[in-house]
Amino acid sequence: MDDLRIRAARIDEAQAVLDFWALAAEGTSVSDDLAGVRGLIARDPGALLLAEVGGVLTGTLIAGFDGWRCSLYRLAVHPDLRRRGVAGALLAAAEERFRELGGRRGDAMVLERNEVAHRAWRAAGYEREDHWRRWVKSLAGG
Repeated sequence: MDDLRIRAARIDEAQAVLDFWALAAEGTSVSDDLAGVRGLIARDPGALLLAEVGGVLTGTLIAGFDGWRCSLYRLAVHPDLRRRGVAGALLAAAEERFRELGGRRGDAMVLERNEVAHRAWRAAGYEREDHWRRWVKSLAGG
C-alpha cells in the first residue's frame, strides 16, 4: 500500500482505537476502556502504533518496552485490508522502536484459539514457545 502510514496514537484517539478494536481485534482485555488506552498513551506515548491508509485507521499494535521485555499486544488489522502488508508494517515499526530502545526480543501475546493470528505471527518470523505459560491475577476491583 503506497499510502500506508505508521504513527503513534494520541490520547484524544483512545475512543477511536477502542471502536476499531471492537471491529478488528479478537477478544477483549481488562484494559479495553478509555482509562486503559489513555493511561497507556500517557505513560508511553510511542507504544500504541496506528496504521493509516488515506488518514483512516486500518491497524493497531501495542509495542511496549519496560526496559527488560519488548511486549507486543493488540495487533489488529481492518478485516477488509488483511493480507496487504499492514500487519507487517506495524511489526517492522515496533521492532525498530524496540531496537532503538535497546530491546533484544519481541514477545507477542496471541490468543490460543486465534489460528489466523498464529499464521500471521509465524509468517512474520515469530515462534511459539510452548514451555511458558501466562499466569495472571486481576487487579481491577469488582
